Amino acid sequence: MEADHLSQSKGSFDVGLRAALSIAPALAAGLALRLWMLRSFFQVEVDASIYGGLAKNLLLHGRYAFTGAGGQLNPTLIRLPGYPLFLVFCFRVFGMENYASACWAQIALELAGCLLLADFARRVAPLPLKAGAAHCTLWLAALCPFTASYAAEPLTEALTLFVIALALWSASRFCERSGWGSALWFTFAVTYAALLRPDGALVAVALAPGLLLVPRRSAGAQIECRNVARIVVVCLLLAITPFAAWTWRNWRAFHVFQPLAPRYATDPGENPNLGWQRWVKTWSLDFVSTAEIYWAMDGEALDIAKLPSRAFDSPGQYAETAKLAADYNDNLALTPETDARFERLAADRIAANPLRYYLWLPLGRVADMWLRPRVENLPIDLDWWVYAHHNVETRFSWAYASLNALYLLLGVAGLCVRPRFWGWMLAYFVMRSAMLLTVEAPEARYTIECFPMLFALGGIGLHGGFRKTLTLLSRARNAA
Repeated sequence: MEADHLSQSKGSFDVGLRAALSIAPALAAGLALRLWMLRSFFQVEVDASIYGGLAKNLLLHGRYAFTGAGGQLNPTLIRLPGYPLFLVFCFRVFGMENYASACWAQIALELAGCLLLADFARRVAPLPLKAGAAHCTLWLAALCPFTASYAAEPLTEALTLFVIALALWSASRFCERSGWGSALWFTFAVTYAALLRPDGALVAVALAPGLLLVPRRSAGAQIECRNVARIVVVCLLLAITPFAAWTWRNWRAFHVFQPLAPRYATDPGENPNLGWQRWVKTWSLDFVSTAEIYWAMDGEALDIAKLPSRAFDSPGQYAETAKLAADYNDNLALTPETDARFERLAADRIAANPLRYYLWLPLGRVADMWLRPRVENLPIDLDWWVYAHHNVETRFSWAYASLNALYLLLGVAGLCVRPRFWGWMLAYFVMRSAMLLTVEAPEARYTIECFPMLFALGGIGLHGGFRKTLTLLSRARNAA
């Protein structure tokens, strides 16, 4: 009997050693990739400066505000407090405006998220695929350059990826055993995801039903259901609390009901320029238009030569648009009168071709966000596809597009295996894509939040395909 016990202990040790020998290289490779990204591409851009300014004023003055002219503090609600609070922690511990410390913390959290996704894949994969799916998921997540690049920038994406991984992991644990620990981790993850970005709330909308609809078949199912009901009530109250506080703060500061953040990131009293936004949606299709036209508006000249041909339906409309652009360029300001003229131009274009506005262009923008090479964080020209201008960048961009397509195909393969939670992950993809149909300025980063689920599904699909290939080869050899 003692010999059996020693044999089992040795077997467990061997399994643990093999797992460590697989996990350690994956994490080391993931760390090396992110450190290289940090060294090569670290920069503090406009959004990072906005979050940093809010964090700095929270630390120095206890005010959630921007610093205006003459050092005046101007309260704002255009950004949710999730990421500024993270920067508050980093600035307090590592020094004021030490954005690099935030990236170091993000790298650690992203690698922890890779481990959580590997364990999630192990839990939801079919029994024969569990161990292999976990290892494949870990490598896919650790070596993905698309997500790794965001760990090297002080932006919300890296933290969002981590909390989505945490939400998936805790949800799978809760379904196996409905305990308080898993429920509280899930509540923290989905709540913080929504505090980072308004669209983070989709994680809760997609995954929470999967937790509540788990069948309770045990002998104590009635008792367990009562316990789950108590957990749901407590977690719901915990999740609502920060948004209630944020809503109350916005009401006191601005006398507006705003539980998340405004659609166009404008404070009360600021003009969101809805006419301009609507006109952009009548022709915008890809990231080039976002970078060259949308981001430059209201402060920079509008170069009509950069507008695509689909922005004009006739020579008369071209002339009208050129006159509008020239009038705007006189003072480089989107006045209410200029915005109204954009609105009239948009209305004419929509009336002429409503199907283009309501269906074809939104679908095209979503396709651009899913399929475009994810080189937005790299020093690569916007016209990367023009081989004569920069052949190395063109080849690299097409390689990135192929890698992106590979991750998507592996995700589809994982969905075909139908692991646990596959329906809820598919629901998240569908809901997020539906939300992106409303976006007028496409960016590939808007789909990066789907990658934690793609990693898990891809790991399951990859290992399932590998096992199936080995089985077919074995049958072929036996037949021979």
